[in-house]
Amino acid sequence: MDAVALQRVNRLQEAIAVYKAELQRNPNNAYALSNYGGLLCSLGEFQAAKSLLAHAVRIKPDMPDAWSNFANVLFETQDYNGAIEAYKKCLTLQPQHSLALSNLGVVLDCQGRHAVALNFHKAALQIEPDNGQSRTNYALSLLAGGDYVEGFKAYEWRWNSNIIGKHNLQGPVWDGKPFLGKTLLVHTEGGFGDMLHFVRFVPYAAKRGGKIIVKVRKELLTLLQRSFPEQLFITVDEVAPPHDLECSVGSLPYLLGTTLDTIPLANGYLVPDPDKVAIWKSRLDKDLFFMSAAPTLRIGLVWAGSPHREVRYVEFVDQRRSINLHSMAPLAKVPNILFYSLQVGEKGIQAKTPPAGMKLVNHTNLLHDFDDTAALIANLDMVISVDTSVVHLAAALGKPVWMLSRFDQCWRWLSGRTDTPWYNHLRIYQQSEPLDWDAPINKVAVDLTKLEEMKRSKRK
Repeated sequence: MDAVALQRVNRLQEAIAVYKAELQRNPNNAYALSNYGGLLCSLGEFQAAKSLLAHAVRIKPDMPDAWSNFANVLFETQDYNGAIEAYKKCLTLQPQHSLALSNLGVVLDCQGRHAVALNFHKAALQIEPDNGQSRTNYALSLLAGGDYVEGFKAYEWRWNSNIIGKHNLQGPVWDGKPFLGKTLLVHTEGGFGDMLHFVRFVPYAAKRGGKIIVKVRKELLTLLQRSFPEQLFITVDEVAPPHDLECSVGSLPYLLGTTLDTIPLANGYLVPDPDKVAIWKSRLDKDLFFMSAAPTLRIGLVWAGSPHREVRYVEFVDQRRSINLHSMAPLAKVPNILFYSLQVGEKGIQAKTPPAGMKLVNHTNLLHDFDDTAALIANLDMVISVDTSVVHLAAALGKPVWMLSRFDQCWRWLSGRTDTPWYNHLRIYQQSEPLDWDAPINKVAVDLTKLEEMKRSKRK
């Protein structure tokens, strides 16, 4: 089998070996350079891919696919202007290149230029109307621009894309109509944050009649069952009781006809365990014994999401949304703040060596699930976090959250806004340039200084 055939059947390492052998024989084989570079880009080896693809377009500048692949790697390294120019060169050579049209739309979406992006998404769909990836890109563009009616409808194509993959629905799929006398099984979808975000719709689905069972990952079970006691929550590992209909939790906004003006429960909807809250209050009170004076504010910190290495697309996004704790050094200059690490996972170890001057307490060894974390957050004044599940957790608890958001931020935060209709207590600090965390973090530090001064003056 040749390298392209091996790649199509996912025998990637064998494909790499064939590409390498071919390029040893002929280092200027533009087709091998383009295809090998595209493969390495899909594996996250961006610098190696960029070198190969730059060589491909240099020796064969009339090759549309090479320009498209080169644009892809520029996109992944957040050189959005370079990616736009490369996609344009591809489209000049082949105006009907549907993949380049759709991906050019994605780059424009990353820049917040959704109205322009939609033109390219639509052009791609005119050529390949059944392309699930292009349909999903179109949906995300609509959603990021605030068109929830058409956006959530188009988002149902996500099951045919490489972003989400196939759903696990087994029975008849709910169409949003009343289901009196029947039972609906709602499946989890995406990460913890997605479930925390969309679970608000479950009681509204229940108003369509019948009974609802919700499958969730075990780390969310206790918190969600308490917060929505009228529904039955089970873990994803349990066999669901008999039911008549199924849907994914991410489909509920579409099935319920959600618009920007009808997003429910923006003030919060999660309920922490009062006994755990009391235990954490006592624990946090003891932390004050080690300080010369009581802090003005107690703030939870999260600096990284889960890498999700099992899903390449999500892993690449995490690399753009996550930072290191030392990037938050400007916050250490704000006086009278006691920070609490809410960072779990592999980057949690950074809490042992905080930036100079930062008073950071780390009780994460006591956080076994989201119910524990919710009880800790209930005792804090606010949370500062990158865009990860704790943002949804804290905001859905009604706690003030300041979120550090990447330049190509998630569709749900819309564009050009510092607020969101999803959570009334969430403030967004978005990168103004790709890869630049200094500006939003410094803005957080300035605003935090003002907040601390205001809170301290009120105490006097």
